[in-house]
Amino acid sequence: METPYRFELFGERHKPLRASFSCGEGALDQYLKTRARKEMDHRIAVVYVLYDESEGRIAGYYTLSSLSVELPEHMRKGLAKYPAYPATLIGRLAVDQSYQGQGLGKRILLDALGRALAGSRTVASYAVITDAKNEQARDFYSRYGFAPLSTACGGNQLFLPMGTVERLFAKR
Repeated sequence: METPYRFELFGERHKPLRASFSCGEGALDQYLKTRARKEMDHRIAVVYVLYDESEGRIAGYYTLSSLSVELPEHMRKGLAKYPAYPATLIGRLAVDQSYQGQGLGKRILLDALGRALAGSRTVASYAVITDAKNEQARDFYSRYGFAPLSTACGGNQLFLPMGTVERLFAKR
């Protein structure tokens, strides 16, 4: 059976669908409705939606962008000493409430990690970083191997080395 879901770059056809998106986290809903397209136009973030073709709805979305990150001393072992290291940021990841509990969060995260890995082969990225919005989000990312980057930000800035991402996809 073919799945009705497809990952697509957020575009014109998705604009009218934004209004009905609701993941239960106001800031994530508002981002998709008001800032996603602008940030793409300014090359601040790239937004991918998980489009439900059978319903004509956005089931979820995520954003990717690049950043530089300072690594704690224990994470720099064996690395050249730089003040900051290149990384890929999953800035936002959300699943519409009507699709929650179906495993789509995992599917969205795996797509984001796959694109981050592919991008790291063209533009270097040492790790994937995310800022978990709350304890539930932190628990979600932790299940996939993300660990706190530091105790700053309440331990909500999470880190997954790109080498770990590469091993994950090598097993698939």
